[in-house]
Amino acid sequence: MSSELGGACSEYVAPLKAVDLKLYHDPDVLFGPGCVYPAASVGRFASHWRLPLITAGAVAVGFSEKREHYRTTVRTGPSAPKLGAFVSHLHAHFNWSSRAALLYVDRKTDDRPYYFTIEGIFQELQDGSNLTVRHHIYSPDEGGPDTAIHFIKTSGRVVYLCGPPEMLRRIMQLAQRENLTNGDYVFFYVDVFGESLRGDSAHDAFKPWQQGSGQDAGLREAFQTVLVITYYEPQNPEYQHFQTQLILRAKQKFGVQLNYSLMNLVAGCFYDGVLLYAMVLNETLREGGSKKNATQLIEKMRDRKFQGVTGLVSMDSNNDRDTDFNLWAMGDPESGQYEVVGHYSGAEKQIRWLGRPIRWVKGAPPLDNPPCVFDVDDPSCDKTPLSTLAIVALGTGLTFVMFGISSFLIFRKLMLEKELASMLWRIRWDELHFGSAERYHKGAGSRLTLSLRGSSYGSLMTTHGKYQIFANTAHFKGNVVAVKHVNKKRIELTRQVLFELKHMRDIQFNHLTRFIGACIDPPNICIVTEYCPRGSLQDILENESINLDWMFRYSLINDIVKGMAFLHNSIIGHHGSLKSSNCVVDSRFVLKITDYGLASFRTPCDGEDTHALYAKKLWTAPELLQKGHLPAQGMQKADVYSFGIIVQEIALRNGPFYIEGMDLSPKEIVQKVRNSQKPFFRPSIDIGVHSEELAVLMERCWAQEPAERPDFSQIKIFIRRFNKEGSTSILDNLLSRMEQYANNLEKLVEERTQAYLEEKRKAENLLYQILPHSVAEQLKRGETVRAEAFDSVTIYFSDIVGFTALSAESTPMQVVTLLNDLYTCFDAIIDNFDVYKVETIGDAYMVVSGLPVRNGKLHAHEIVRMALALLEAVKTFKIRHRPNDQLRLRIGIHTGPVCAGVVGLKMPRYCLFGDTVNTASRMESNGQALKIHVSSTTKEVLDEFGCFELELRGDVEMKVRMQCWGQRGDSGPGGSDHFPSPRARGRCGRTGCWVSGKTPKLSEPRGTPTPGVHQDPPQQYWGTGAQWALHRPSPASAPAKLPPSLLLPPGWEDPPDPPSLLGPDPHPQPLRLGGSEPSPGPGCPTGHFAFSFQYSASPAPVSPLSQREERSGTGLDFAAPLHTSLCI
Repeated sequence: MSSELGGACSEYVAPLKAVDLKLYHDPDVLFGPGCVYPAASVGRFASHWRLPLITAGAVAVGFSEKREHYRTTVRTGPSAPKLGAFVSHLHAHFNWSSRAALLYVDRKTDDRPYYFTIEGIFQELQDGSNLTVRHHIYSPDEGGPDTAIHFIKTSGRVVYLCGPPEMLRRIMQLAQRENLTNGDYVFFYVDVFGESLRGDSAHDAFKPWQQGSGQDAGLREAFQTVLVITYYEPQNPEYQHFQTQLILRAKQKFGVQLNYSLMNLVAGCFYDGVLLYAMVLNETLREGGSKKNATQLIEKMRDRKFQGVTGLVSMDSNNDRDTDFNLWAMGDPESGQYEVVGHYSGAEKQIRWLGRPIRWVKGAPPLDNPPCVFDVDDPSCDKTPLSTLAIVALGTGLTFVMFGISSFLIFRKLMLEKELASMLWRIRWDELHFGSAERYHKGAGSRLTLSLRGSSYGSLMTTHGKYQIFANTAHFKGNVVAVKHVNKKRIELTRQVLFELKHMRDIQFNHLTRFIGACIDPPNICIVTEYCPRGSLQDILENESINLDWMFRYSLINDIVKGMAFLHNSIIGHHGSLKSSNCVVDSRFVLKITDYGLASFRTPCDGEDTHALYAKKLWTAPELLQKGHLPAQGMQKADVYSFGIIVQEIALRNGPFYIEGMDLSPKEIVQKVRNSQKPFFRPSIDIGVHSEELAVLMERCWAQEPAERPDFSQIKIFIRRFNKEGSTSILDNLLSRMEQYANNLEKLVEERTQAYLEEKRKAENLLYQILPHSVAEQLKRGETVRAEAFDSVTIYFSDIVGFTALSAESTPMQVVTLLNDLYTCFDAIIDNFDVYKVETIGDAYMVVSGLPVRNGKLHAHEIVRMALALLEAVKTFKIRHRPNDQLRLRIGIHTGPVCAGVVGLKMPRYCLFGDTVNTASRMESNGQALKIHVSSTTKEVLDEFGCFELELRGDVEMKVRMQCWGQRGDSGPGGSDHFPSPRARGRCGRTGCWVSGKTPKLSEPRGTPTPGVHQDPPQQYWGTGAQWALHRPSPASAPAKLPPSLLLPPGWEDPPDPPSLLGPDPHPQPLRLGGSEPSPGPGCPTGHFAFSFQYSASPAPVSPLSQREERSGTGLDFAAPLHTSLCI
């Protein structure tokens, strides 16, 4: 730690400068400092401020270990951990795996550069490579060098020195004196900036042993054991030009004389840091990000590579630059000049040797831990001769040991015979409790999808309907077990069979299914093994919903290799039927191999010639297909062939023995493999999907000659070499598997949830169409819907006049189509009114208003408006199979009390009860075509609204004598029929009053259209959809302001469209719109205005139906305009 408050590496000044910059300039990024202690302080400030701190210094290990304190620190220069990585590669190359010694200078009065440099080596060797590493601080004081030599003698043969060049020369003088330079020791001088290689002159360059005028020439021999580590100096032209400009500008602007040295590399790394920030800032701004978003900027810097002024800049995931190093050794012993013998690439993580040999004193690298040097407590190092007493004691001990071994062997033999006789593996049939497949699927998750082309299900597979269950399952002593039935009538318990069963029971390994026992009770002969609920590897590979990344796949391959390596080294010796269906996965996603051993229980199936048999042989080696049986060593090589097929199956996930562009049956594939004709028939390899190393492994495993195939111990090393991610701990591997499976489950659950919600929405919509919304909500909440009495509702009944005759003249499908079209039209119309459709029976249509939600007296108003709209719609309705005929609707309406409730559990109906229903039905049956028949009760309610015109029909004899009214139309106080705009608002309802009935004809137009100008008298305006006439008074006569909803824009450029309830116009024509100032109309209350509307298409085509109606004397003219008026 610096003791100078204003020093070059002061940890006091730098934080204050950083705070000033933040307060007065609010920077977006900080560059520097280069020293460790100031960088630590400023780095914590930058992390708190969320500012990127880019520095080419700060070499200490702590900046890598404590990323939570330095989250925004980016190191674009060398760092101590990268030096440690280089040293670790040196130890691996020279096979030094035990000990190392570190000797360094630590003054603690500056930025401690030697300490922080050697710290990276210490951490990597001790923590990363698990070496015994001892360290010592060198002191030049009296006795210090001698203490350092003693430390070297007692600590290690591989010594790292870090200090000034004079320290190196002093240590090597003493080492030569103590005979430590005879080739038993190697000294690495960590001189990252190459100060020892500069020399005082060109003649002294690259001679670290020489000082001054050459008085230390005797050290040249000693320095043959010294290797120097420096940073790699970039050789690209950009760096050379940069270095020249740096020296020039330092002299011109600051008066500082710089030299050509590796120190200039730090300045170049700062320059690269500026380039890196500018690069990610431009990308962020192009993507619409913010320059203040330090998190986004920092993330973009991770794992980035680009060409900087110092060459390739490679950032790692910790935002530290990968550093390159040079290794120097004495090239010519005569001249003593050093040269580069090796170059370490931090980006590639490897050492590239330059073909210049390291001249070891003894011709080879020294041992880092020779025997009996450091481990003096090893008994083998004690060379004291044995005494007579010791010899006698040893002889006596050997006698007792031999007696003990003999006794143990006899005892072991007796116990073996006892174990064979006890038959601990035996299971009685009544101890196995079987259940339905569905039951075990629910309890243990054993149901899987069908797999494999054809009908191959693997040796432990049985089918149940459309599902596959991995083995028959049963309960044995409270646990679910897999049961494989053996197709044999009986099993002879010979000594060989007993040994097979014992060996199966003795085998316990994580990647082999555990053998529980066997049942030999005829005819129920079966093998009971551990049950793995995740199913077989084959099923997992063919289940597209399971996403397998390469880490997961390599983990599965590694599990197979471990299991087979153990099996081949066990007493069983081989598998013989290895395939993906015999690789099962337990609940923790650990792959286990099953169906091994117990050769006496197997039944040969050579006589079969089925698709399933050949599908099982897709994994079989060609020599086994030809000969049928092989010796034990040959069977192991056959297992390797089967493993190669499984690896291809895992890599491509296209089933076993996939061949691109060919569709062969299993029998054809097996025959081609058995024939062994060159070129040998093998599955496809696609290096675009998997790595090239994996393709090489597959080709070696399925080589034609068994001797060319590797064994599983070699395969294990091969996989470990190119699957570096698989070197994590077992717990990490297991957690990774479970996390991936959980992610797959989350995705499936989300998809199923969305599907469920969509179906729920459809079901609710259907329910709302069957029952009223409020009633449906009560049923959904589980409440009982009680019958309810309503004091006043209005019921609508309608049917089609002449429907019976029309039905007799039509086919059933035509009748169904007619009613569907009609009621679809009706249903669309009634959605615009406060009504509820009760039911349809044939041509009868029943609607009610005022229940289940009461609406005061609006029920009659809503029903009549709806009836008028339906009456208008039916006039333009077209029958598909009889387009020239018009449907004649007969409507009856009555108002009164009813009771309503839900009836029934299956297909529940919301029904109405009471005389009001019967009366409304009679009103409809006694009505007339194309007219609305209302009762006196309904008329009384309608009179309160004052906007409906009714015509007294007189007394009508039904079951009771009553006075009835006919609905002529819907009118305002002005008295004329009207058909108001949807924009109109007033006493007649929220969307105006609908009207039907006779309308007067207009034979002449009302004037010449003048769009966009209001004139008096009214002018005609043309639009599409409908013709409206609007009367308005002059502004002076208006006693009140119009509502805002009636203030139409000048010119009426956008006249209101006709009501959509009438359905689309099959003959759209240009329409006319005329208007004038509203004026107080006759019968209108004070403050109201009379509006009259005129609606017609012009010219209107006269349909055959219209002509027929006119000839029949009905007086209906569909081409005539419709006059309406409204009081607002």
